[in-house]
Amino acid sequence: MNSKNENKYNLSDIQMAEFVSRGYLIFNSVIDNKTNKLFLNDIGHSNAKKNLQNKNYKNSESHDWIMKHYDNIMKTSSIPLVKAGTSLKKSYKKNSALNKVIKNPIIQGAIKSLVGKNPLLDHHFLHITFPSSYYARNQRKLSQSNHNDCVIDPRTNTFDIQLFYFPTEVTQDMGGTRYIPGSHFRMVNESAIGRYHNLRGQKHVVCPAGTVIIFHHNIWHGAGVNNSDQIRYAFKIRLMPTEKQIKLWTKKNYKNKDDEEPLYWNTGVNNIKNVRSILQETQPWFEADTGRLDIINRIKMWRYISDDKNFDAAYWLTRIENELSR
Repeated sequence: MNSKNENKYNLSDIQMAEFVSRGYLIFNSVIDNKTNKLFLNDIGHSNAKKNLQNKNYKNSESHDWIMKHYDNIMKTSSIPLVKAGTSLKKSYKKNSALNKVIKNPIIQGAIKSLVGKNPLLDHHFLHITFPSSYYARNQRKLSQSNHNDCVIDPRTNTFDIQLFYFPTEVTQDMGGTRYIPGSHFRMVNESAIGRYHNLRGQKHVVCPAGTVIIFHHNIWHGAGVNNSDQIRYAFKIRLMPTEKQIKLWTKKNYKNKDDEEPLYWNTGVNNIKNVRSILQETQPWFEADTGRLDIINRIKMWRYISDDKNFDAAYWLTRIENELSR
């Protein structure tokens, strides 16, 4: 494969800026129905639906039911037991649904753009959220608290990504994953943010079958309650890079000032959409003061991934770097 075709599905500048700014990218219906069905058949989806109608299962303790179902998946599906640090290329069998997911050209281009050609598998997991009708009458149905998927991360530049694959449609009443756009620069210890509920601007996954969402590993998120009559699935794959995440998506540099805009506008609303404007987006949950630190951290991240140490947007970093020597 020549380099031109190899880079055909790389992320665009705008997509990279959106990931840096918001902490996620959404690829709706990117996986075909044939692959979705292959995955669902592999994990025994049809059997699970039948069991929901089984009186013996309905009358059993839900925890036991979940364990039985998970145990059955582990025994019969092709989801492999993979050691942490295994090359992604060696993690899934050639004709398996999961291999087809990661080999999808668009997903492969996104992976390469964010973590390079040879990422390692940190871990993967099949999340199953059963409908409310499954629970016993005396059991409370609770959503998962907000959290991120790491202990406080000391890395300054390197980041992991997490692919969330949804093999079925996720409707609003299915309680799709809740996530907080732009939260990935707030370094916390995993569940320490559990006391924060329903932040302004939070989003919930509502998507067609075959959707893949790629999250920054540090984004705040949590699962919702499934109030539908359908089982909700999300397969998560966390990947870590083996190379510096510098200019993986492009050969361009950003030392030119072509898309710089004045700090003050007198000609109406500024509707320009470019790398710099996206990096300066605010989120509804931002505080008026500390939210500015998120913008500064985005610019720092863009400097790193673009290999342009002088890149700036609206003078955010330049003004605080003007520390003159005595």
